[in-house]
Amino acid sequence: MKIAIITLIAFALSLTLYSFANPNTDTYSLTIEVKNLRNAKRIVQFALYNKDGSIPDEDYENYYKILKGEIINGSSTITFKNIPSGKYAVNILHDENKNCKIDKGFVLPIEGIGFSNYQSIGLTNRPNFSKASFELKENKSISVKVIYM
Repeated sequence: MKIAIITLIAFALSLTLYSFANPNTDTYSLTIEVKNLRNAKRIVQFALYNKDGSIPDEDYENYYKILKGEIINGSSTITFKNIPSGKYAVNILHDENKNCKIDKGFVLPIEGIGFSNYQSIGLTNRPNFSKASFELKENKSISVKVIYM
């Protein structure tokens, strides 16, 4: 009888711990495509963000996940897999010298950059997480415009 009670308690405890350790979280894929790159030099860096205030991120220190894609016929496409549902934003860098950072001239970037939900970038249209963000609730594909200044 004592063994049966201990076994039952151990089973209940295991079940409880398992339910906390493995919440029923669905995950999705996010495919991102960029087109019309000005050349096929080096790579395209795709940074995914999941926190307010995380972009702009010139030194790429605040991203949630990051992938690099090769350039084929002026385009690059990657897929982030196993991403939990939530709010995300994307930052793209056409990294023409493969140093993994945004190179600038006097003030402006000399490499192509882009953000989800942005068609242009300027002094009155600076990137931020709230404007660049979107909800991920299912597998999704987006296109991001790369801007050369």
